[in-house]
Amino acid sequence: MRCLAILLLAGVSWSQDQPPVPPAPPQAPATPPVLTNTGKPMTLPFQCTAEDIRSAGLDCTEDDPCPVYLELSLAESSGIRIFAAGNIHTASATLYSVLLGTDDNGQSWREVFDRVRGASLDRIQFSGTDSAWVSGGLVYPLPHDPFLIVTSDGGKSWRQTSIFSEPGLGAIQQFSFDDSKTGALIVDHGAASDDDRYELYESLDGGDSWTIKETSVKPFKLKRAPPAPAAEWRVRADAPTKSYHVEHRQGTRWLGVGAFSVSLGVCKPPE
Repeated sequence: MRCLAILLLAGVSWSQDQPPVPPAPPQAPATPPVLTNTGKPMTLPFQCTAEDIRSAGLDCTEDDPCPVYLELSLAESSGIRIFAAGNIHTASATLYSVLLGTDDNGQSWREVFDRVRGASLDRIQFSGTDSAWVSGGLVYPLPHDPFLIVTSDGGKSWRQTSIFSEPGLGAIQQFSFDDSKTGALIVDHGAASDDDRYELYESLDGGDSWTIKETSVKPFKLKRAPPAPAAEWRVRADAPTKSYHVEHRQGTRWLGVGAFSVSLGVCKPPE
C-alpha cells in the first residue's frame, strides 16, 4: 500500500539509535471535522507539532522539512457504516493511527476514533452489524503494545483495549471472533524474543480482556478461523491523483465511495 508514498519519495527506514518514546495523548481534536466528498480526493487535516517531531525522532528543518503522508491499509462495512483505517507517517516514522468512517455511503467522512501516537491499524473484522474489531499497535522502534479498537454499537462509538497487562514487544499477527464475545488472537514477539516467540490469547468478553492459552517457538494457526470471504471492500492506491480510493465491489466492477490524498503537508520546526 506504500506505492504512492514511494512515488512521493516516502520510503520507510526505521532508526534504531533513538530511545523508545512512551505514547502520548491522541492528537486528533475532540470534535473531528467532517470531510465532504465532492468527487475529488479529500485531505485529512494534520498540523505537525514540536512534540510530533521530538517523539518520532525526526530531523526536520525549515530548509529541509519532513513530508507527511496518509496510508490507508483496510476498508470494511457493517452494512450501515463504512470504515477505512491506516496511519499517518513520514519517510522514517509512523506518527499516528487513523480510523475513518461514514454513515451516508461516502458523502461525508470523519475520524471516528482519536489518533494514537506512534501506532498503525492493519486489520478489521465485523460480527453482524454491531460488533467490530480493528487491530493495531505501536511500531517505534519495534512493534510493541498491541491493541484492539472495539465497537459494540455498529461503529457509533469505539474503545481501545490492550492485549498485554503491561508494556511489551509484540504485534497481533492474526485475530478472529466467532461471535460478539468469543475471540482468539496470535501475538508475534519477534525474532529477538528471549522466550517463546508466539502466544495464543483468548477473550470471552468481546475483546475487553485477554488470557494466554498457549505459547510456542513455532507459529500458530487459529483453529477456528473461518476462511477469508471474497473481498467486498478494498483500498486502492491511485497514482494519477496521488490518493487512496475506498471502493465497493458490485458484480465485476469496483465503485468508489471516497478518495483521500496521500500528502498531508510537512513537519518542520515551529516558528
